[in-house]
Amino acid sequence: MNPFELLALVASVVMPLWNIPLIVKIVERKSSDDLSQYWLWGVWTCMLLMVPWAFMTTDKVLRVFSIINFILFSGVAVAVMKYRKRPNGSS
Repeated sequence: MNPFELLALVASVVMPLWNIPLIVKIVERKSSDDLSQYWLWGVWTCMLLMVPWAFMTTDKVLRVFSIINFILFSGVAVAVMKYRKRPNGSS
């Protein structure tokens, strides 16, 4: 593995980890109302559509990034929906 590939591989693991502080912030505030659901589901859907290619590709960097990012961003989606304030009168 050449140095640039190793650097990219490290970045492909580290970058998705930045989803964790977002999840923690949502849980601590018990609110996700400042996040757009259009953005959330747009990003999540694009990641979902990329996952099959991640399993098929021989590119380690793309595979690792896509799988880890999809898993951690799915955690963001769960946190956003759990802490979404519902309109009054809804259950």
